[in-house]
Amino acid sequence: MKSFVRSVLAAAMASFMAVSSAHALVVYSSVDEENAKKLLDAFTKSTGVDVQMVFLSSGPALSRIEAEKARPQADVWFGAPSENHMLARERDLTEPYASQNASALSDEFKDKDGYWHAIYTNPVAVGVRTDILESRGAPIPASWEDLKNPAYKGLIQMPSPQSSGTAYAVILTLLKERGEDGAFEYLKALNPNIQTYTQSGTAPSGALGVGETPIAIQFSPGFLKLADEGYPVNVVFPSEGVGYEVAAMSILKGAQNMDDARKLVDWMTSAEGQGELAATKTYFLPIRGDVSGGEGVPTLDKIKLVSTDPTFAAENRQRLVERWTKDVLGQ
Repeated sequence: MKSFVRSVLAAAMASFMAVSSAHALVVYSSVDEENAKKLLDAFTKSTGVDVQMVFLSSGPALSRIEAEKARPQADVWFGAPSENHMLARERDLTEPYASQNASALSDEFKDKDGYWHAIYTNPVAVGVRTDILESRGAPIPASWEDLKNPAYKGLIQMPSPQSSGTAYAVILTLLKERGEDGAFEYLKALNPNIQTYTQSGTAPSGALGVGETPIAIQFSPGFLKLADEGYPVNVVFPSEGVGYEVAAMSILKGAQNMDDARKLVDWMTSAEGQGELAATKTYFLPIRGDVSGGEGVPTLDKIKLVSTDPTFAAENRQRLVERWTKDVLGQ
């Protein structure tokens, strides 16, 4: 009898959870799990919309969305660079929605037809341990050109473009500023100052934090976090300009929970939603000019941003990485 009662209760609970899950907004998130949870929890608190999050990095997320096209299992793809969302649109995987907040976003932070909207942006930056450079009598760099200073020989960490999209963003930045040949001449001249090329795009900030290196190159959040936590770190945006990533979101075609999917897009692009980037300490930069990134986080108008063509970036990645391997590493 007890076994029967347990079975009935278990079946009832499973049924209840299935119904609850059916009403939740299902989000495939390509934002790192910690920060995605912060933002989606804030959305739930503000709107009352329950969210079921599944973490998937960009490539696997796109593959899964495509595999589920005939019967979508999620409502929103949250995160991944905007070019991935452009690809999702081309493959007819997403729904257009003109958010009421679209007019507050500049063109690079939205699809003109509403197929995707940006969530945040991260510029490339240079993190500097001021205490270590001062102890060596070395200056604080302010530009890409400064990083070639022989005083920095063997002192810089940056990711490898062979494994990191962050490093590829650096190459694209230099291409836009110097032309292709000039960019590779610069990277070859910089090479003696590189301590190591890391596999991970966020490893340099970790090395900076423990004092393994006094200069690091990657996207800005890791450096802003160290500075906020009291480390003697300066965050430098090279004066010639920096590339940047744009993380975006799309409503998936055939979404079962369309109303709440639209609520998430509206909330995330609102001043309230953008304010949560700072309130929850994500260290991501807001995409709205009327929202502060928090103490110590610069607004976008204080940074010289360098735009790149995502189509060119996608079509030339293999070729440019192979040229970097040959010209810079000499392999």
